[in-house]
Amino acid sequence: MFSVTVRDHIMIAHSFTGEVYGPAQKLHGATFVVDATFRRPELDDDNIVVDIGAASQQLQAICGGLSYRNLDDEPDFLGINTSTEFLAKVIADRLAGKVAAGELGAGAAGLTGITVTLHESHIAWASYERDL
Repeated sequence: MFSVTVRDHIMIAHSFTGEVYGPAQKLHGATFVVDATFRRPELDDDNIVVDIGAASQQLQAICGGLSYRNLDDEPDFLGINTSTEFLAKVIADRLAGKVAAGELGAGAAGLTGITVTLHESHIAWASYERDL
């Protein structure tokens, strides 16, 4: 299996509901390094996994739509605990939509999976992996 990873980041504010979250129940900020890994079993006709420039642009667009926002106020997330794991899925699903819409180029049609990893710090991160 071949893979290519591109990186960006998001800066958000949010709060959580539930005692499991302890002090994070209060409004707080978070900065995540976001890695998006694209997979395919064989390289395309140009011997690449995906156009890195296009993948970077689409990840940047998705991250830009989340950054500098209080997710508690966003209609898509009302009443949802926007955990690191949950946000990894949101970004992966949005990237999958971009692939399906052809926004990563024609060669991206051969992609078979995406993994998105959100790094909370140098010692903690969470990922979501999905098929295409």
